[in-house]
Amino acid sequence: MTDVNQFRKTRYDIDPIYIKRWSPRSFSNQKVSEEVLSSVFEAARWAPSAANVQPWRFVFASSEQDKEIFLSFIDEGNVVWCKNAPVLIAVISKMEEERFGGNNPAHAFDTGTAWGFLSLEAARKGLITHAMGGFNKEKAKEALSIPDGYQVHAIVALGYQGEKSSLEEAYQKREVPSPRNEVETFVSEGVFRENM
Repeated sequence: MTDVNQFRKTRYDIDPIYIKRWSPRSFSNQKVSEEVLSSVFEAARWAPSAANVQPWRFVFASSEQDKEIFLSFIDEGNVVWCKNAPVLIAVISKMEEERFGGNNPAHAFDTGTAWGFLSLEAARKGLITHAMGGFNKEKAKEALSIPDGYQVHAIVALGYQGEKSSLEEAYQKREVPSPRNEVETFVSEGVFRENM
């Protein structure tokens, strides 16, 4: 397994879970129990939400039959590695909300936060997650029976980390935790400044 501390160093004191969470592509064939899977969704449940409308929705596949449906709309470049993940999850948000007079302007923001909570709990449980934008959104909506008024944001592969040797060579080279920009490059005081 990868020693994340070789690749990631913090400048300020934070909980280690934030650097432990990264996005490997090498999944083992170890199944994720229903209890563990439920606990990562439980973490998503407690994400903050504008007016407490909780617009996030998740559809998951853990059976081979359901995973085949997901693989039918995921880009081939992602299928080559995510097909080994024991769980695939569609991250969806409800865009409409009566309390906001129609459109919920915070639907994507809140759903992204829920996905973040899910990913951190997964890391705490010893799981890995890898979110993908490489999929056909229209095919996903059709295949998963997602009605109008809902948006599919990402597909997440979830499971236990395997050996990087199980990946194609091009992906093996990329199987390391990515760095992050320093805080001062994205934070400015008083007024906006692009510091990148």
